[in-house]
Amino acid sequence: MTTIRRFCCNDLLRFSLVNFDHLTETFNMSFYMTYLARWPDYFNVAEGPGNRIMGYIMGKVEGQGESWHGHVTAVTVSTEYRRQQLAKKLMNMLEDISDKMDKAYFVDLFVRASNMPAIKMYEKLGYVISRRVLRYYSGEEDGLDMRKALSRDVEKKSIIPLKRPITPDELEYD
Repeated sequence: MTTIRRFCCNDLLRFSLVNFDHLTETFNMSFYMTYLARWPDYFNVAEGPGNRIMGYIMGKVEGQGESWHGHVTAVTVSTEYRRQQLAKKLMNMLEDISDKMDKAYFVDLFVRASNMPAIKMYEKLGYVISRRVLRYYSGEEDGLDMRKALSRDVEKKSIIPLKRPITPDELEYD
């Protein structure tokens, strides 16, 4: 049986096996601790039998006005637990918190342009490619900004695609 619960400090010492996937960004401990302290509702873990970490999602809420949104910083599932809809469950949880608790207009995330399995999964979850960010990943690979409108964005303005690619210095950071 899988349990989804809030990520805690002890998990930082137990989740490294999940991060071995070459497509998963790994951050320093202070980065994870900042998310845990500032956005605890957006940092959750899927735990299996024997308290084994199967995957996690880390996100935040940011922006102003109609740019107020939930952001998926990382979502990953260990290779042996994929194709069980864990990522979908984690994403739905973050979307619900963004929509119902924080009244966000949309949820966004960045994904490597070459990560077709992830892109297809996000599209199945209702995300659309909003814009391409040139050389987003380590100055080498393009990233795709994918978005999903939430109930507050009645006119779906947040998911209107930008017609041209942008550079990382054109991104808005809060």
